[in-house]
Amino acid sequence: MTIIPINNLKLNTMRRKILIYGSIVLVSVILLSCSQRSNKKADVSLGDKLTVHNIKVDLTESRVIWAGTLLGVYTHTGTVKFTEADLGVKKGEVTDGSFVVDLTTMVATDDNFNPEEGSTKERLIGHLSSPDFFDVKNHPTATFIIKSAEGTSATGDLTIRGITNEETVENIKVENLDGKVKLSGDMVFDRKKYNVSWDYPAKDMLLKKEIELKIELIGS
Repeated sequence: MTIIPINNLKLNTMRRKILIYGSIVLVSVILLSCSQRSNKKADVSLGDKLTVHNIKVDLTESRVIWAGTLLGVYTHTGTVKFTEADLGVKKGEVTDGSFVVDLTTMVATDDNFNPEEGSTKERLIGHLSSPDFFDVKNHPTATFIIKSAEGTSATGDLTIRGITNEETVENIKVENLDGKVKLSGDMVFDRKKYNVSWDYPAKDMLLKKEIELKIELIGS
């Protein structure tokens, strides 16, 4: 019969307790670490989702402001409304989307008219709607489909009068506006690329071929 000293029994018992406690601490650390890694991944995923925002566009508040210039004389300005608009925004920048403009809603907003000489807003819009310009009866809409976007610009296909060319929207801004989102940008296109080729009959008066647009979209 072997007699184990009491001191040795106490030492062995203490060692077992230390080993057990150490194992518990080690397991706890591993579980906590896994939990933290799991939560971190979830946070990142959630954050990415929150930065992607498909804008629900308010078509009644949104518009395109247009400008056409008779060089050395005056500039006519006006607005036109959207019929459709779908835009995606991520981290404050436009990522993709498209919109359709209803050319039948075109109106003039400037005051460069002389009714006594037959120059009126109604006559201007009638001319712009005719085959000389946008041929609205046969082509009542114009469309823009974004193909790529980076920073403050977006490039896509603009279709007018059934003719498509690549154009770019520049100076894009995404702003908070009283709880809503406002997206704005500028586009300049050569009207003659779309067979909008009418020129002023007087030799000393030249209608600028570039049409300037200010796109304003309001949504949430």
